[in-house]
Amino acid sequence: MAVDLLLGLQWGDEGKGKIVDVLTTDYDIIARFQGGPNAGHTLEFDGIKHVLHTIPSGIFHKNALNIVGNGVVIDPVIFKKELDALKKFNLDIKSKLFISRKAHLILPTHRLLDAASEASKGKAKIGSTLKGIGPTYMDKTGRNGMRIGDLEMSDWKEKYRNLANKHEAMIAYYNVDIQYDLAELEKDFFESIAELKQLSFIDSEEYLYQAQKSGKKILAEGAQGSLLDIDFGTYPFVTSSNTTAAGACTGLGVAPNQIGDVKGIFKAYTTRVGSGPFPTELFDEDGETMARVGNEFGATTGRPRRCGWLDLVALKYAVIINGVTELMMMKADVLSGFDTLKICTAYNYKGEKIEHLPFNIEAENVTPVYSEMKGWKEDLTKMSSADQLPASLQDYIDFLEKELEVPIKIVSVGPDRTQTIHR
Repeated sequence: MAVDLLLGLQWGDEGKGKIVDVLTTDYDIIARFQGGPNAGHTLEFDGIKHVLHTIPSGIFHKNALNIVGNGVVIDPVIFKKELDALKKFNLDIKSKLFISRKAHLILPTHRLLDAASEASKGKAKIGSTLKGIGPTYMDKTGRNGMRIGDLEMSDWKEKYRNLANKHEAMIAYYNVDIQYDLAELEKDFFESIAELKQLSFIDSEEYLYQAQKSGKKILAEGAQGSLLDIDFGTYPFVTSSNTTAAGACTGLGVAPNQIGDVKGIFKAYTTRVGSGPFPTELFDEDGETMARVGNEFGATTGRPRRCGWLDLVALKYAVIINGVTELMMMKADVLSGFDTLKICTAYNYKGEKIEHLPFNIEAENVTPVYSEMKGWKEDLTKMSSADQLPASLQDYIDFLEKELEVPIKIVSVGPDRTQTIHR
């Protein structure tokens, strides 16, 4: 059985958690393949809003196994908080949640390093979530990192101490005012490690291979968005992992020829959290309306999201580099009420009109070229079938499908799992 992928096509926050939750009934295994607790996947059903950071979004379904893959970085303290929040729902976590032995651990000093590094940059800061993600991936590629499998070894605390000492020396090198009590941070860390060790650690690449052979249906769940990819995103304002489809191969150990459908998620408009270029960003009443109606605040950080019109140039780029086979459009309901909708179909790049994403999309190089379409006034949130959608929204969808050359299979009209229209 091929492994299907689900990933974000913008700068993250597209609504991946909701769609994984909606699709989980069709799969036996949900597997996270990259990122860490800088991700926030929001699910809403039965009147309850859930926010997951590391645990895959299929955890609420009785028949689905959930795997945290080797490409993920895990903060035991945040992971424990997630587990604690799930306890009241009487989920059989131990039999439903497995962790790859090759996944790397975020140490308390990784978070301190993150803060020191960001503080040292001053106005040039990249907008880190300060969760220790970047320093952890740096240790991974520097071959210094600690992995989940190390916790099964008798000398893991010695390995921890050596790495923490190295980090403290690096923090001192930054020469910024970072106040911390490492002993207190370590107390929480070691308590959380003890809880983490109650779960099943697996050789996930072998587990998934055998699951495929036995006919299990697997969905790989991405975090963040394609434009935050370390290689193909708006560098350096990116995350530290490969958020694109290629990341599922390295983050789970799935061979490229075993990838099936690639499901791409995008908002009907565009948002971005943190620093970095954003050609279609709005600073007017339209942008404020999107933010207010869309409740655009980060699920993990609480930071307000920057809002703008749909950037079709960037979206096409993400579709191409991921090999997207089907699309899901989120938050169509947020655009209800606009008289006119704008879609960026090209860039004016250094005086030349282009339709591809160039090396640099900073404001001094790029001005968006817009097409306009008629908006719609109807409230979409109570609609349940595609034939109920207003004609102007149908036109909007048709235009996007023609430009992107990929079908839009799902239109989301609200945060609840029931507010999902299949086409």
